[in-house]
Amino acid sequence: MSGWLVLDLVPAQKGVTSLVLDSHPSLLIHSIDCKDPGAGQEEPISLTYRVDPFTDYGSSLNISLPPAAVKPGRLIQITVRYTTTDGPAVRRPPSQIPLLLVTCIWWLDSELTCGQSRPLVFTQGHSVCNRSFFPCFDTPAVKSTYTATVRVPEGVTVLMSASLSSYSTPDRVFQFSMEFPVPSYLVALVAGELQHVDVGPRSRVWAEPCLLSCAVKKLGGSVERWLGVAEELFGPYLWGRCDIVFLPPSFPIVAMENPCLTFIIASILESSEFLLIDVVHEIAHGWFGNAVTNATWEEMWLSEGLATYAQRRITTEAYGEAFTCLETAVRLDALHKQLRLLGDNNPVSKLQVKFEPGVNPSSLMNLFTYEKGFCFVSYLSELSGDVRRFDCFLRDYISEFKFQSVVAQDLIDYFLQYFPQLMDVSHREGLEFERWLNGSGPPLFEPDLSAAGALTQPVQDLCDLWRGCQSPDPQALVSFDLSAWSTFQIVLFLDRMLDQTPLPRDVMTRLSACYASVFDGLNAEVQIRWLQMVVRNSFHPELPRVRAFLHKHTSRMYTVPLYDDLVAGVMKCVAVEVFNQTQRRLHPNLRRTLQQILFQTSSASTNQNVPILSAVPPSASSSPFSQQVATAASAGTTAAIALRDVNVSA
Repeated sequence: MSGWLVLDLVPAQKGVTSLVLDSHPSLLIHSIDCKDPGAGQEEPISLTYRVDPFTDYGSSLNISLPPAAVKPGRLIQITVRYTTTDGPAVRRPPSQIPLLLVTCIWWLDSELTCGQSRPLVFTQGHSVCNRSFFPCFDTPAVKSTYTATVRVPEGVTVLMSASLSSYSTPDRVFQFSMEFPVPSYLVALVAGELQHVDVGPRSRVWAEPCLLSCAVKKLGGSVERWLGVAEELFGPYLWGRCDIVFLPPSFPIVAMENPCLTFIIASILESSEFLLIDVVHEIAHGWFGNAVTNATWEEMWLSEGLATYAQRRITTEAYGEAFTCLETAVRLDALHKQLRLLGDNNPVSKLQVKFEPGVNPSSLMNLFTYEKGFCFVSYLSELSGDVRRFDCFLRDYISEFKFQSVVAQDLIDYFLQYFPQLMDVSHREGLEFERWLNGSGPPLFEPDLSAAGALTQPVQDLCDLWRGCQSPDPQALVSFDLSAWSTFQIVLFLDRMLDQTPLPRDVMTRLSACYASVFDGLNAEVQIRWLQMVVRNSFHPELPRVRAFLHKHTSRMYTVPLYDDLVAGVMKCVAVEVFNQTQRRLHPNLRRTLQQILFQTSSASTNQNVPILSAVPPSASSSPFSQQVATAASAGTTAAIALRDVNVSA
């Protein structure tokens, strides 16, 4: 991409002599100039600048400002002309392969798209990747409005996380406008052969032509229904449009809550229940995360925990308490599994995670951000005494802080003002907010999930049957018809069987035979769990399915768990072989992660991943990178977060 960025800035004080923006080694800066519209200046002033290294995910762009043009309260315009590139590979010792830079732009050749007819490009800015898209203040603490003008070749449609304000057919120029302030990570673009169908008065589904009918059939009129329920709970939807675009399997996460236009991976169409949950979660972000945003990445739970709570309020109203409690049970099971892996004292399990400057915030996005955050919000709801009253609180919270960035103390202070009778709660033994926010380990409170008992009990009974003996009585198995179970029931069953690894070979053989029709289905959420059992138990008859799955699915949530298990076991050679065959189809950031799994861990390592996913205490070292490595090495509490368990939708 080639173009220019124009920043409208108003200095707040005297003596401003420089401007520092987040940038990236992949950005080729051509020129920077300054204009003072208020002074009647016709010709822009060329500015000097330098680019300083920062971390492997970015650099700093230091711009010298002319003192005569910088006046407090007076608008200046900074124009940066630049071109995006792939950037250099990260330099590493000769014995190690070069790593790709973390970038947000992913160009897909036509054969890598779903339709395999036209190329496609998309961006993914969360958490700190949009600095490789345009120079910016790449922090959730800074919000701004924006307009964008995009020129593309014939036959290409452009979508952005903003309203389409105009389109010129002869020039193939799309113009977009975002009238509400948003953080940089919520600026997104996709361009390719895209078509749409309206599925509601303010929502349409976009996809490549080969996917469109399936996507529309799966969603139907549900989007407007979910929006309506959300508005009844949390107040007006603020963003106008609520469109959804389905992206090829190489999209690196499940979904992204870009304002006006949710990005979602096409692979999720194979699982209706997970599609429902993921779309509702992104809709919930319209209030929690997009309208009111966490001011620092150390408190991502303010977006994800609140959005998860809101998602479950929406599904409870739309589908009943039993459905929501079953989905919650699956997630909380995964949370406790992570705690067993990491240990209760691992600082990653804190809601407020402190990390060193230079550490990529995305590496600390984990299940605790979602589920422990959800439990804390559920605890606040429980304290309020009435879920409907708490709905009113959340509605007023959005009204009070909309289009702002907040910290946890803002939420807590507003909660205590809203419920003054709870002012003493911070002093109650075992329930104080400080322990919630800064304590590691499991949640101090979990909501009652008994409404799902009729759905979870058969799952537990079947698990007990398989655990009780190597060859369960066929007559006993007849009463468990998995074809009649929901996806979440099957997933819960497989997750709990995964906990029993290693399993006797006879059990794996019987499981494969009994549930072949379920495991052979298209549902990737079911398949990956079965294939993890295959890998962890070295069940070689099913190994061809592992290869086929990794060739088909190229998203982080479906690849990282299997690669982790292959490397941790005795099948690293299979992982290397598949990676070499598929790496060209992988998103650069995922390719980087898999390179680290395959070539930086020994075969004896168990579920380790790089970058290190443990928080570190402050260090006196002047180098952010050396601080991260030295402190993490001494902490001795590193462990990978299973992104499949998180089912990451940002």
